[in-house]
Amino acid sequence: MKKYSKSFRSLWIGEIVSEFGGVAGAIINGLLLYELTGSREWMGILWLVYFIPSLVLQGISSPLLNHVIKEKVLKNIQLIRAGAYLLPLAGLGIGTEKGSIIGLVILQCILGLLQPIFASLSFALLPEVCTEDELADANGLLDGTLRLMSFLAPGVTSLLLLQLPMHWIYGISAILFFISFLALSRIPQISTQMVATWTKKFWWSEMKEGYRNFFSYPQLLQLTILSSTVQFAVGATLVLSIPFIQGELRGETWEYGIFKGAFPIGYVMGMLLLTKLPKSPRTMYFGLIGGGFSFVLLYFVHSVPFAWLCELMGGILFPLFNAQSAAIFQREAPRDRLAQLSAVRLLFMRVSMPLGILFASLPFLTLNIRHVYFGIGSIIILPGVYYLIDSLQPRKRWSRINDKY
Repeated sequence: MKKYSKSFRSLWIGEIVSEFGGVAGAIINGLLLYELTGSREWMGILWLVYFIPSLVLQGISSPLLNHVIKEKVLKNIQLIRAGAYLLPLAGLGIGTEKGSIIGLVILQCILGLLQPIFASLSFALLPEVCTEDELADANGLLDGTLRLMSFLAPGVTSLLLLQLPMHWIYGISAILFFISFLALSRIPQISTQMVATWTKKFWWSEMKEGYRNFFSYPQLLQLTILSSTVQFAVGATLVLSIPFIQGELRGETWEYGIFKGAFPIGYVMGMLLLTKLPKSPRTMYFGLIGGGFSFVLLYFVHSVPFAWLCELMGGILFPLFNAQSAAIFQREAPRDRLAQLSAVRLLFMRVSMPLGILFASLPFLTLNIRHVYFGIGSIIILPGVYYLIDSLQPRKRWSRINDKY
């Protein structure tokens, strides 16, 4: 960590603390709502309230992101989220079931609206707090530790629930987001605010210009589509994991827990491996192809320990692609439009995950679980192999990227 700037360390601390608080809060949201309603339908509504406004705002807000001071907006978002986590407590204080549900719904809506803006701006800020040579490792470190937090938070939350009332966790999440606000406040203002006359015509022309810019950079589009195939597969595995381990392989609950934990543990190992390997398109595509192959291998697996190894393998290899592709995007995108283009990139990736969930859930597909794993792995591998071969050609678009590595 010493090789990184103080600004990056502040961004890193702010993100991992808020990730932990967000995961803990999400667990309590579900538990509290189910305790109040006992309804699976209400659980679905809670997630729809999160995703639908989030995707709509992300699709139309990208022009705004070019005209804000990123550091200021990031810390203000964390302050708002810290306050929002107190809403369910206020609802519980009212003493009625309706008040508690309303507090939960408003909280989910606020979180859904703010998360894509936070993710896009933090992604765009990273090149300003790191040197170009540090970008791939910095992305790997940030991504790996965020996944580690998402792995640790459920276990820690479970331990806290043994000692504390459920609603106290909201207070802990609020404190963690406030700590994130304090950490982000330590980042000096680097970006400048671009003053614009916000009219409907200006907003529409800016949005069209942003999407036109995105599609005018073939390598950015290519990397975004490849990242979206990974998110599609991740969405499908949310549906497949439990029936595969407990149904197909007849595993126990604890064995499923290890299966879910193997990927984030492997991801941290992959992040460390990335710091030792040369940063190149070959390494990047090897990570993508190998990660896809970990899904294909599940087609052939007939024991739980081998399934653990497949997940561990995927966790080790995917960071080689994810961190390097993010670094290339940050380097190649026009700096004055990076926040807007990162929002478009994130939109593609976030839409892909529910599509993967839908694909794995469709009742009229005759594919069994093993076939779906083989299919989603192939969706990742085939374009990965094509672009790996293409990158080996001594020519054209990757020459600039190779020069920078």
